Amino acid sequence: MDSSDKREALQAFRIASLPPEFYYIPNFITPEEEASILDKIPAARWTHLSHRRLQAHPSTLTKTNTLLGAPLPSYLLAPIVERFKKLGIFDGTPHRGPNHVLINEYKRGEGIMPHEDGGAYAPVVATVSIGASICLDVSRKPTPSDDTTSLGASGAEEGAEEEEKGEEEYVLPTRIFQEPRSLLITTGPAYRDLLHGIALIEVDENLTPETVANWSLLGDRSLVEENGGRNERGTRVSLTYRDVLKVSSAASKVLGGLGKR
Repeated sequence: MDSSDKREALQAFRIASLPPEFYYIPNFITPEEEASILDKIPAARWTHLSHRRLQAHPSTLTKTNTLLGAPLPSYLLAPIVERFKKLGIFDGTPHRGPNHVLINEYKRGEGIMPHEDGGAYAPVVATVSIGASICLDVSRKPTPSDDTTSLGASGAEEGAEEEEKGEEEYVLPTRIFQEPRSLLITTGPAYRDLLHGIALIEVDENLTPETVANWSLLGDRSLVEENGGRNERGTRVSLTYRDVLKVSSAASKVLGGLGKR
């Protein structure tokens, strides 16, 4: 499949109600693959923060936002990165593929304040969700006249405002509902110009076609609909794939030297 065919295939998953370029693909991995990944995440690698725990592979970045080059664990490569290649997700990044994965675990009621991913990475983020469903809040960056940068914990539907992007209008803030085994891709303007976060709540409420940006792309809306537009949160794990711009070969040289002894 050439690059134009890959772009066309990806367009079927674009979240049309959001500024470009957000893409949502349900059932990106199978339940068996999900269970296998969860089983292989190393228990000893977790770093505990106040509202979640995380681990970075192959390592955390240095103080200069440099990655010590090393291979990703095999369970994070197959089948996920192989499927990225078929869609051309990282074809335009410097290393033409992800070289860093951040694993976050959010238990019921945990989350993260609105933020941006910053300039250490190429503007492409691919996040696979496993374990449980959760809402991602999407909002504009604050202007000097704004009093606060955070979203209301009850969801993004209240106080929404329309923002013009060229000839189109988009309603922000809003929410993206991330189902287990789904893939969310954020690139270009969506990466650079917007904030994303997860509210510290136990239940996502008022989930409707009007309040969930990717409603038409969901793999199974029936569970939310049968629960009156509510999602009772469980433990959700996210695998966030990115291409770190600055990579040092020092680690690989050391490992290579050890291997020759």
